[in-house]
Amino acid sequence: MAIPSISGFDFPSPALPSFPKSTLEGEEYWSELRKQFPLTADRIYLNNGTFGPAPFSVLQAMEASNLKINTSGEYGNSDQERIKLAEFFGIKPTEFSITHNTTEGINIMAFGVPMKAGDEVILTTHEHAGNALPWLNRAKLDGIVLRTFEPKSTQTENLTEIQKLINPRTKVIAIPHVTCTTGLVFPIKEICDMARKTGILTAIDGAHGAGTFDLDLYDLGCDFYAGCFHKWMLGPSGTAFLFVKEESLEKLKPVMIGGHSDIGWDLTVNPPEFKGYVPSARRFDYGTQSKTLAVGMVAAADFHTQIGKEKIEVRVRELNQYLFEGLQQLGSKLEILTPEEKESRIAVLSFRPKNMDFTACGAELGKAGFRVRLVHEGKVNAVRVSTHIYNNKKELDAFLNKLDRT
Repeated sequence: MAIPSISGFDFPSPALPSFPKSTLEGEEYWSELRKQFPLTADRIYLNNGTFGPAPFSVLQAMEASNLKINTSGEYGNSDQERIKLAEFFGIKPTEFSITHNTTEGINIMAFGVPMKAGDEVILTTHEHAGNALPWLNRAKLDGIVLRTFEPKSTQTENLTEIQKLINPRTKVIAIPHVTCTTGLVFPIKEICDMARKTGILTAIDGAHGAGTFDLDLYDLGCDFYAGCFHKWMLGPSGTAFLFVKEESLEKLKPVMIGGHSDIGWDLTVNPPEFKGYVPSARRFDYGTQSKTLAVGMVAAADFHTQIGKEKIEVRVRELNQYLFEGLQQLGSKLEILTPEEKESRIAVLSFRPKNMDFTACGAELGKAGFRVRLVHEGKVNAVRVSTHIYNNKKELDAFLNKLDRT
């Protein structure tokens, strides 16, 4: 049977909803923007801290790229996407490495920093597995020492806690920009400034940083920052990045490399020759990369740019404050674990019910159509709510009403 030609094949794709008019403001604007997402209305999604559903524009960009690649057989490379993504974060393309998830970026940091047995790394007790396990593994294999502290309620207190742990053996501060447990925001800029003055490297877990803040990596001043696109950036799963500050490039050794990580090699000579690494963070992403995923990352960045990164941060903070005040009114029924200090939170709130087990509370909320996350990390044992730009205040009112009746 003859196989029909694919050249004229038109991949089915729904029409992209119109973007909200610039004249719209407030809840009317965000209500219209919600139409950009295929996210079901059958339940209220409050778990963006785990996964951020992508808008139609991202899905369609990936769909078109995938069809093009599989029609032509040419998958190309992601050089152009790297340039655009670096521009989105205001950094140089040579400082941007494309990874598959935040955990991969953290592993690159954890095993790339030269350390010997007895050298110390500062972490919190509230780490996600993605930041805890790479450093624990380095400690197991190489005998480095991990020093931890319990996060406090204010930025000043947290800066003080880190200062207490610093000693001549401290080589790295490896903490999250925002904790996965309570959504606590650390004063990363001040921490990095302190670390730089004492010759300590900063390796930041930025899983919850990109897409919430109007992120300025240069302003933060960190040496390394591992972030992802499948959460707050609303990009495709399996996409992430590692920022390596130009001045810190040679302070991070490549442990795993592949094609395009090098400036040349030759196995036909004796002894075999390895000429060295490319003079950029490109050395850290190895092997075949997905062009389609890179296209999806750019589409996600474009989506944020079209709205306005600053505007997104303002909205995210607005929803967080609205929910925080609502939870405060239920104070007799729950304990809010997220700091009240506005500078110490942005898009995530966690609470612990007083009248029932947190798992039972999560189950009740799930039955009622609310998607939340339970927090076991750090023995926090709480319910976590994370909101993004597709959420609205009516949804939060419904959530608070259900919580009041649970």
